[in-house]
Amino acid sequence: MDDVVLSKGANTALPDGTTGLQVVVTWDDPDGSVDVDAAALLLDAGGRVRTDEDFVFYNQPASTDGSVRHLGRSSTDAGAHELLALDLATVPDDVHTLAVVASLADGTFGRLDGLRMLVLDAVGAHLARYDIVGATTETAFLFGEVYRRSGEWKVRAVGQGWDTGLAGIASDFGVTVDDSDDDHADAATRPPAEAEQPAEPTTPAVPAGDDAAPGTVDRPETVDEVDPSRTDPPAADADELVEVVESASEPPEIGAVVELSRPVASLTAVPTPAPSNAPRRRTAGVRTAKRSVAVVTPPRLRLAVEDTWTPARLFSISGVGTADEQEKRTTSALLATVMGVPAFARALTARFGAPAGTVEAYLEVQFRLGETTVIPDGVLRVSRGTRLWTGLVEVKTGSGQLAREQVEHYLDVARQEGYDALITLSNEIAPQAGEHPVTVDRRKLRKTALLHLSWAEVLHEAKVTLHHRGVADQLQAWLLHELIRYLEHPRSGAASFDDMGPSWVPVRESVHAGTLRPTDRKVPAVADSWTRLVRQLCLRLSSDLGVTVTHALPRRLATDSAARIQAIVAQLSATGELEAVLKVPLAAGPLTVTADLRTSQVKVAVALAAPQEGTGPRRIAWLLRQLRDAPDALLVEAVFTGRSDSACERLVDVRADASVLLPDRSAEISAFRLTLSSPMGTKRSGVRGAFVPSVTSAVEAFYSTVVQPLKPWVPAAPRLPEDVRSEALADQAEDLAELAQDAG
Repeated sequence: MDDVVLSKGANTALPDGTTGLQVVVTWDDPDGSVDVDAAALLLDAGGRVRTDEDFVFYNQPASTDGSVRHLGRSSTDAGAHELLALDLATVPDDVHTLAVVASLADGTFGRLDGLRMLVLDAVGAHLARYDIVGATTETAFLFGEVYRRSGEWKVRAVGQGWDTGLAGIASDFGVTVDDSDDDHADAATRPPAEAEQPAEPTTPAVPAGDDAAPGTVDRPETVDEVDPSRTDPPAADADELVEVVESASEPPEIGAVVELSRPVASLTAVPTPAPSNAPRRRTAGVRTAKRSVAVVTPPRLRLAVEDTWTPARLFSISGVGTADEQEKRTTSALLATVMGVPAFARALTARFGAPAGTVEAYLEVQFRLGETTVIPDGVLRVSRGTRLWTGLVEVKTGSGQLAREQVEHYLDVARQEGYDALITLSNEIAPQAGEHPVTVDRRKLRKTALLHLSWAEVLHEAKVTLHHRGVADQLQAWLLHELIRYLEHPRSGAASFDDMGPSWVPVRESVHAGTLRPTDRKVPAVADSWTRLVRQLCLRLSSDLGVTVTHALPRRLATDSAARIQAIVAQLSATGELEAVLKVPLAAGPLTVTADLRTSQVKVAVALAAPQEGTGPRRIAWLLRQLRDAPDALLVEAVFTGRSDSACERLVDVRADASVLLPDRSAEISAFRLTLSSPMGTKRSGVRGAFVPSVTSAVEAFYSTVVQPLKPWVPAAPRLPEDVRSEALADQAEDLAELAQDAG
């Protein structure tokens, strides 16, 4: 589908089968000084939010059902972007419109250029574009709507401005805003309000016609700019790639087994929707005041006489002896930091379904279970108003494994004491959200939720909170910095995934010898380890980039772990390859990571569309300008329009002579594919010569040298005919001369 340019008030239907959308709000910001924030409102048939939780923005980054997510900001030399992800397949039936808005923290939109809304599908193809022109004193804008009409989804350009900021536009759509000065900066600490009767629906006070409030006026169903010859892509099927993320949502249903992680970004999420009859949380209002991000400046020690002097640390690894002592120290360090850094506490407890409130943590509390004394590693208690949420914590460090019998004993204690959840922490990282490392008797989950975090995910949350979300003050920043330093030390026992398991070497050798068969009992274990490694790659990139990196899977595999493992087994047996597709928001394209066990190579690739104008050499030159720091060994493949063959050469050769990618003058380049190979580690674990670090370093090196500098091609603005341009300039010059003469 071609990019449809919408005018104000115009609309266009989305292609059949479209479920995942990226909505990008972009503006020109070469020096990075402008603070624009995108947001979304889920509106009912009356054009109002159903509850305050239908307002998705920086302080409330996901709707309760996971259908709308605020993914944050990214900046390039060309400008800045705010990204929203919409999953139309999971939008509740009583939501008719998804309103896309943006606001400014300071100043007005009149001083910005290049203000634009882009609507893209799940793979990044442009569907619609709307440019806002003529902005003056507005501090908030309703850019457009994605809405239902006659069984299909459509996009409409609105372009209505507000001069009352984000709070004003939210209030007009029915959101209760509470920005009182005497409140804590974190809205999460406010006590819940008593249940209120729903307000009588009213229409926001905006003009009728093209600027009517969303959900209230049926605008014309035609768009002059739509190309009638365009064809819609086929409907989504089971093989359509979707992005697997963990979305922030309602507390898990009692009895659910869920594995928790930060909601990591994708554009077509596959969340577990909250039950339609689930009670909604009551709040005292939404806080639109943005919390400032504290710049982390750990103290620099300058007074040591010798460089060998060891600085004092808040959490010391000195003297860690037995595994039991290691476990106790790491548990205490984590729970103490949870109490001392509210932003970090909220990042974790939100995953547990706990309310936003005061957190208290205790170590090794004793409980009686029949004739036995049971001592979990910790207890979490979270209070907000009259509500109290409680959870038991069981921790393993190092090579410690969670045991079914122990987990079930703690579930019995939690049920006996009326606790809401049992949280387990270990170095075991689950392949996907919703999966727990231990299989337990599900009857024990009727009143207690079983939740899991790996230490890799705890470290991920700490880094994202410190470097991207921000904390309240420098002391809290230092506390969190010290926890990160401690968890990253090998002696803390909080390790990342680094072991492919005992089946790795025999499976690798069988692939190399050509004897591997799908029925080999060791292959599923390697497939399972591969999915865990891919999840860790997503977490690691998300922490470093500050955006949600996701694993894209065919829809039929995204929620079926058994089918997912079987698909990996089949591919490994047939091709000797392990493959994953990673989606990085606003990157030029998805990253395809392939571990080829036959050749012992790790290949990382990205594909991007070529400019759709200019000659072949000019299109190649456009690419080369963006690959100045890329390694000479990078393979550059040119894909041609109307041809099944392609041309592929090393970057060093293309730099020397671009014509090597052009078989003849008639060849029209439609896309490029860039691939970099590196040696694959063969050992199951370790640092030198091991498989996991070889894949990790290959992905990070490729992203930093190849993907990060790439910018998708954007067509130039349409040009006026030369005679029209010349006449307009002449008329303008004449008018200016007359004004000058009159002034004189």
